[in-house]
Amino acid sequence: MSRKATLFGAAALIALVLAGCGSQAKSSSDKQLAKTQELNWTEASTLATADLSKATDTLSFNTLMETQEGLYRLNSKGAAKDNSALATDTKVTNGGKTYTFTLRKNAKWSNGDPVTAQDFVYSWQRTVNPKTASQDAFYFYQVKNAEAINSGKKPLSSLGIKADGKYKLTVNLTKPVTYFKKLLAWPLFYPVNQNAVQKYGKKYGTQAKYSVYSGPFKLTKWNGQSDKWSLVKNKSYWDKKSVHLTKINELVTVSTTTSYNLFKSKQVDETLLSGQQVKNNQASSDFVKRLPTGTQRLELNQNKVKAFKNVNVRKAFSLAINRKQLTKNVLQDGSEPSKGFVPAGMGNNPKTGEAFDKESEVKSSVSYDLAQAKKLLKKGYKQTGLKNIDVTLLVSDTDSSKQTAEFLQTELQKLPNVKVSISTIPYVTLIQKQSSKQYDITVKGWQSVFADPINFLDVYEKGSSYNTSGYSNSKFDKLLDESENQDANNASERWAKLVEAEKVLLNDQGTVPLYQAAKSQLVRSNVKGIIYNPAGVPYDWKTTYITK
Repeated sequence: MSRKATLFGAAALIALVLAGCGSQAKSSSDKQLAKTQELNWTEASTLATADLSKATDTLSFNTLMETQEGLYRLNSKGAAKDNSALATDTKVTNGGKTYTFTLRKNAKWSNGDPVTAQDFVYSWQRTVNPKTASQDAFYFYQVKNAEAINSGKKPLSSLGIKADGKYKLTVNLTKPVTYFKKLLAWPLFYPVNQNAVQKYGKKYGTQAKYSVYSGPFKLTKWNGQSDKWSLVKNKSYWDKKSVHLTKINELVTVSTTTSYNLFKSKQVDETLLSGQQVKNNQASSDFVKRLPTGTQRLELNQNKVKAFKNVNVRKAFSLAINRKQLTKNVLQDGSEPSKGFVPAGMGNNPKTGEAFDKESEVKSSVSYDLAQAKKLLKKGYKQTGLKNIDVTLLVSDTDSSKQTAEFLQTELQKLPNVKVSISTIPYVTLIQKQSSKQYDITVKGWQSVFADPINFLDVYEKGSSYNTSGYSNSKFDKLLDESENQDANNASERWAKLVEAEKVLLNDQGTVPLYQAAKSQLVRSNVKGIIYNPAGVPYDWKTTYITK
C-alpha cells in the first residue's frame, strides 16, 4: 500500500479556485502608479523557515513563493502555463507518465549562478532524502522511486527526475497525474541552489543571509526570530520588468488590535480583522472577506494521554463544545462551524454535484450535547479505569488562539472531573511541539494545497508525518489506498470511498473539528494585482502594484 498517495489521484475532480484581489497587472500605461511602490503587510506569526524542504506552514510557503521560482506560477484562473515561470515548453508522453520540460536560459540565482535542470534534481532528491526528514516528502511519492528512497530502500540517484543538459528536465511518474502541472507551482517542488546549501550547511534557510533567491523578491532583515522582515525586489529575477513593488515590509502583530490601529494610522496597508472589527468595517471599500480551505481542530494526543485512546472519551470532548457559540460569539470574524474535518470548498460529487462536506457529514461528531457528553465520559471512565482527566491545552499566542483556548477550557471543564490548563507559546514553537508530539491537547490548523478531499484525509493515514495524535484505523487506510490507486481513474468510485473514509474518521472521533477559519481583512483599495488562492499558498505579490 502506498503510504501517502495524497493529492496526485489522476481522476480527482480537483478544482483549484483562485480569486483575485484587484486586477492582474497590466502594462504600466494602463495604471497610474504611485511614486512609492512599497507594500506594508502584517502577519500573525513569525516566519518559521526559508528552506522549502523544511517548510510546513502557510507563511513559510508564501515567503518561498515570493522569493523563489518554480516551473510554473498559477494565474488568476488557477492555470499553470508555459512561460509563466521557468518552464518554457512542456511535453507529456508515455501515457501521461513522462514530463519533459524545457527551461528558460535567462534565469539566475541572486548569487549569479544560472538556474539549471540540475537544481531541480538536487532539490527533489534533497527533499525525499530520509536524512532531510522533510515532513512533506510524501507529496513526491508518485514520482518514480520516491517512496522507496524516502523509506531508505533505494538510492537518491534512482529518483525519477533527470537533467538532460542544463536546460532540459525529465520527470517520470508511477502513473498519470492529471494535475501534476498545478502541483509543480507549489514551492515544495521548486529548485534549490546546491552551492548555497553546501556553503551554509545546517544554517541554510534559517536566516535571510543563509539563502539565495531566484524569485521576484529577496528575503532581507530576517534573523530566524525577527518579528519584522522585508522582501525586496530581486534585480537578478528573469522577469523583473513585471515586478512593480520595490519592497514588501512584513510586521508580526499577534493582536489584531495592534494591526488595526496601524492600518488606521496608515502605517500598514493590510490588517486581519476579528470580532467587532469585522462588523464595524463590512461597509468599507477596503474590506475583503476570504474563506480559505483551512480549518482549525482540537487534537487529542493518544500517545500521551491514556484516556484519549477511548472513543467515548473523545466523543465526550467533542460533544462538550458548542461550535456555533465559538464562531458567533467568540471569534465573530465570519468563521464557519465545521461540518467535518474536510471543509467546504474541497470539491463536489462528480455525479450529483453535492459538496463533499455536506455528503460526508456525521452530525454527532460536530454537535453540541453536554448531557450526552457527560454520559459518554462516564462510560469512558468506567472502560479505562480512570476517574479524572487533567490536561494542558497548547495554543499559539495570537488573540484568536487565546480566545479559542479560553472558550474550550470553559466548555471542557463542564465535564465531570476534567481540568484544562492553557499554555500559550509563539506559533513557530507551537508547530515544532506539535510535530514532535509534545502536547496533551492542542488546536491545530490545516490548509489545503489543492481543493480535493484527499489533501485533508491523508493527514490521518497510517505513517503520515502529520498524524501526531496516534489515531489509526485500518479501514480508513484501506479506503484511502483504494481511492488513490485501484479507483484513481474512476471518479465516482474514488469519490464514494473518500466520503466513506471521512465518515470513518468522524465516527471514530479521530479528531475534533472546530471551525473553518475566515480571513476577513482590510486591504487598501489602491493595492492592486494581488493573486489570492483560497486552496493553497494564499498570496502572490509578483504582479501587485500601488496606484496613486
